[in-house]
Amino acid sequence: MASVTLKNIKKSYGNVEVLRGIDLAIDDREFIMFIGPSGCGKSTLLRMIAGLETITHGDLLINEQRVNDQSPAQRDIAMVFQDYALYPHMTVRQNMAFALEERKTARSEINERVTNAAKMLRIEALLDRKPKALSGGQRQRVAMGRAMVRNPKVFLFDEPLSNLDAKLRIDVRAEIKDLAKRLQTTMIFVTHDQVEAMTMADRIVILNEGVIQQVGTPEMLYEHPANLFVATFIGAPTMNLFKVTLAEDSGHLVACTSQGDRLIVSSEHADQLRQRLGQTLTMGLRPEHVGESTEQSVATLNVRLSLVEPLGSDTYVYFETGTGRAVGRVSPQCKPRIGDNMHLDLHMQHAHWFDQYGSALAMQS
Repeated sequence: MASVTLKNIKKSYGNVEVLRGIDLAIDDREFIMFIGPSGCGKSTLLRMIAGLETITHGDLLINEQRVNDQSPAQRDIAMVFQDYALYPHMTVRQNMAFALEERKTARSEINERVTNAAKMLRIEALLDRKPKALSGGQRQRVAMGRAMVRNPKVFLFDEPLSNLDAKLRIDVRAEIKDLAKRLQTTMIFVTHDQVEAMTMADRIVILNEGVIQQVGTPEMLYEHPANLFVATFIGAPTMNLFKVTLAEDSGHLVACTSQGDRLIVSSEHADQLRQRLGQTLTMGLRPEHVGESTEQSVATLNVRLSLVEPLGSDTYVYFETGTGRAVGRVSPQCKPRIGDNMHLDLHMQHAHWFDQYGSALAMQS
C-alpha cells in the first residue's frame, strides 16, 4: 500500500511535448482513474509511474520516496495490461506463480498466494488450463491474479476491459470494484470509457493534450465541471450547449439564443449573472434537464425532432439548435416520432454557465 505523488511531471519525445506539467497526489488505498481522449497522455503517464517510460522532467514519489531512477521491479508495482500478456505455454497456475518463482519465493508461500488469489477471483477451477482454453473474461481474471499474488504497493491497469464484450465488461467492472474494496491497495486505472470511470473511481483525473483539466469525485465532475471540455466529456448523452446573450426583459434576466428564444434565467443564478448583461455566454444543460413541457414551465423550446432513441425506461429526443444538435429525455409513454414538433421544458435551475474562454462560472444553487 502506498501513496503516489507527481510533481511537475513532463514527458517529451524530441520536440513533441506529451505531458506538460502534471501535479497530482494519489492517496494510499485510493482507486483513481485517468481518462481522456486518445492521445491525451494518460497511458504514457501510467507507464511513467510503472517505470516503463523515462521521466523528462519532474519528480515521481512513492510513499514520499523519489523513484525516478528506480527500475520497475524496484518500485514494487504490478501492472495489468490491455492484452493480458499471458504465457501461452503455461497453465493458469504457472502464469500466476511465475513472478514469485523468479523471486525465489518459497513453494509453500507461492501455493498459498495463488490459491487465495484464485478463490478471490473465482478461477480455482481454471488453474490447470492454458490461456487458449479460456474466455476473454477468464484471461483478464488470470492477469489480475498474476498481479495480486505479488502483493504490490500499487496496482496499475491499462485499459484492461477494452477487449471484452459489453456484458462482460459490466461483469468484470463490478469484480474489479469489489476487488479494490477487499484488497485495500492503491489502484490507478487508465480508460477511455467514461462509464467505467464514473462507476468505479474514488476520484477521476481528466486529461486533455497533456494537461489535467480537473480532478474530483465522479459526482463533482458531473455536477460541477470546471470547463467546457469536462462538461462535454463527462455524461452520455453529452451536455447540451447553447450560445446565449444575457438581457433584461420585464424585470427578468433572460438568455437570448441565436434562434430568437428568450429563456428566463432561474432566480438561483440571476443575481450572479446580472453583472454580465450584454455578454455572450455558453449555457449548458444535461439531457435529463430538458424534458416534456408542463404548465409551470418558464423556459420552453418549440423544436422539431430529428432523431428519437427509445431505450425502454427512457426515450431520448434530438433536435437542432443554433449551436448544433441537442438532446432531451422524455418518458417512454410520450412516444415521440422523428419530424414531430414538441415543446420541451428547460430546467434552468440546473443550467451550467461558461465564459467566453470556456471556464465555468461558479453558481450557487
